[in-house]
Amino acid sequence: MRQSQPARAAVRTVLGDIPAAELGVCDAHDHLFFRSPQLPGQELDDPEAATQELCAFRELGGQAVVQWSPFGTARRTDALPQVSRDAGVHIVAATGLHQAAHCAPGVLERVTHRLAELFVAELTEGVRRDEDPDGPAEPVRAGLIKVAGAFHGLDAHARQVMTAAAEAHHATGAPIAVHHELGTAPLDVLDLLCGRLAVPPTSVVLGHLNRSPDLRVQREAAESGAFLAFDGPSRANHATDWRLFDSLVTLAASGHADQVLIGADTTTAAARAASGGGPGMPFLLRVLRPRIVRELGEEVANAFFVANPARAFAVEWR
Repeated sequence: MRQSQPARAAVRTVLGDIPAAELGVCDAHDHLFFRSPQLPGQELDDPEAATQELCAFRELGGQAVVQWSPFGTARRTDALPQVSRDAGVHIVAATGLHQAAHCAPGVLERVTHRLAELFVAELTEGVRRDEDPDGPAEPVRAGLIKVAGAFHGLDAHARQVMTAAAEAHHATGAPIAVHHELGTAPLDVLDLLCGRLAVPPTSVVLGHLNRSPDLRVQREAAESGAFLAFDGPSRANHATDWRLFDSLVTLAASGHADQVLIGADTTTAAARAASGGGPGMPFLLRVLRPRIVRELGEEVANAFFVANPARAFAVEWR
């Protein structure tokens, strides 16, 4: 297993920076608040429902959630601090920008000419309201930069956003988390971020890799040193549950257990366990973690849920 982050490295939560060792059992990719034109009528916009979901996760031992909702997706950073306090769970918020199709109308026109500036400000000063990027900062700082690739490649929008994210990383040290459309193009992302843009692979989290269960590509991505996020349980159409353990076992056997992250990626109200029918956040600890223990052992399960996220999201902030 890799060594832990230096003692001064901190995870930036919505209630302030905490030592990496205090993050605890972590859902490494999820959404408490999220709105997309692609998901009409399924908005996550209810603080009470978010708190209920977090409490259900906490009752099973959950201690932290990383929200990957970036600028322009109604991430409700105004509500996150109170939700965190009420549930007793650490929350990490995101800056960054999703695919153009997921952004609220008018967002791109207001911010694409100064993305790096926006990302740095939200990481160091405080996030802006999605509808008013020039307004006063909320008393919440982002702890990661969310970006997104395209299907089987990188379009012009993805390259522009990733270039700005790399600039913001170099200015702050913040990790970059990547949405891969249907799990594709992780090697293209690594070529751009870690090759041309010189972002250290250990500061990159590749998301949704379970949606394209190509074991050779996953292993090649792991060999770069990046973190690999497997998220979205019980989405059978995305090959999540029934192929997940092929990936986890292969990566562990190849010596990459210390790079795997697990998340629920709850993007719709219907997917919540506490109020929508599930599986939601609790599924990670109620179902997946015991299966991981049976298949790979307690040490590996602890790496996936505790040690790895503590390293992936801890930064010596600049």
